Amino acid sequence: MNVEYLGAREIRGSLMILEGIDDAAYDESVRISLTDRASDASPLWGRVIRIDGDVAVVLVFEGTRDLSLANTVTRFTGRPMEMPLSLELMGRTFDGMGRPKDGLGNVHTRLRRGINGIPINPTQRDYPRGHVVTGFSAIDGLATLVRGQKLPIFTGDGLPHDKLAAMIAANLCTPSTAVVFAAMGVKHDTAEFFRRSFSESGALERSVLFLNLANDPPTERIITPRCALTAAEYLAFDRGMDVLAILTDMTAYAEALREISSARGEIPSRKGYPGYLYSDLASLYERAGIIKGKRGSLTQIPILTMPGDDITHPVADFTGYITEGQIVLDRVLYQRGIYPPINILPSLSRLMKDGIGGGKTRKDHPDLAKRLFSSYAKVSDARAILSIVGEEDLSEEDKSTLVFGQRFEQEFINQREGESRTMEETLDLGWDLLSSVL
Repeated sequence: MNVEYLGAREIRGSLMILEGIDDAAYDESVRISLTDRASDASPLWGRVIRIDGDVAVVLVFEGTRDLSLANTVTRFTGRPMEMPLSLELMGRTFDGMGRPKDGLGNVHTRLRRGINGIPINPTQRDYPRGHVVTGFSAIDGLATLVRGQKLPIFTGDGLPHDKLAAMIAANLCTPSTAVVFAAMGVKHDTAEFFRRSFSESGALERSVLFLNLANDPPTERIITPRCALTAAEYLAFDRGMDVLAILTDMTAYAEALREISSARGEIPSRKGYPGYLYSDLASLYERAGIIKGKRGSLTQIPILTMPGDDITHPVADFTGYITEGQIVLDRVLYQRGIYPPINILPSLSRLMKDGIGGGKTRKDHPDLAKRLFSSYAKVSDARAILSIVGEEDLSEEDKSTLVFGQRFEQEFINQREGESRTMEETLDLGWDLLSSVL
């Protein structure tokens, strides 16, 4: 039964503290309105994040700017925050809390599920297999994305990660696949770029967009990826689709989590982030996978901006531990005009070995990847020697290595804007480079 309470004991930042509360539950959804508001059509929403006796702490997603201690009416719904689910989600755009923002009205369905999802039973998980062709040789050939995998993109401010993600999404949209895109704290032009890119490529009608913009409340960013992943799970495991979930920017998500933790007075951990940052990120990333007996799959590409290009930053560090590899964008390659500027040496896909070289894939792929990695690893040493002794004193082997490095970056990693290569083209190009230079 829904119970309403009038007034609040304290309002602190995005938190509202109520007392005299009976039967409140952790993570319960809360509806908040004002007694003097002419219309109650647009209430605020929150959730219970702490219970201490008859005192409940509510996190208000839209912020508490318009609330006061006296005229606040709080209703505890008795249910966690839920998301309406139906095929009507396809082609729609929602805000960070899953409310329609495209003017097409609400999603009409009886099916609603909690946004925290249902943990996948480890015994029912199927091992990710089968490569996913993204169209980029640096990924497909050397850090292959596997169906059901979570493979993040580590990037920095100003690097073309948005363009890369949009192109991957466009290349993967087929009648049996769907893209769920969640943006957290992005600027208006970034959100418009993704919407326009999806529309121009024809991927929009196979996509579901959740947009939390930079001027939206930071606390709303905590909900955005959960709403998106709930929609992705429905399309994957209920409707049998292969779903790609793109989450950007996970650093903005972590900063919102840090802000809430600070307001709660919790003891900070590394760089002020809460001590539970690792488990919180894991609760999102581990929703990817394949379930035995289900036709669909959920593949994740989280994107996170490394402050100062620091790969040891807590968000990047924890993400690397939880996920199965990473794609690292390099500023030096970008400044030299390489697109996409993927540095293949720190990039890897831990599931690549199980997604290539068998079944319908080419048997020579694993051998080619090893040879390309080994050859390119020598390039940095040869360039270091070149800077010391000059080109005239280089050995023939070092000269050949430098030529290979130049061609590898310009011909294999580098691609024209809009160019999408098949796996066959990527592998043939790799063998051609090896045979003609080394």
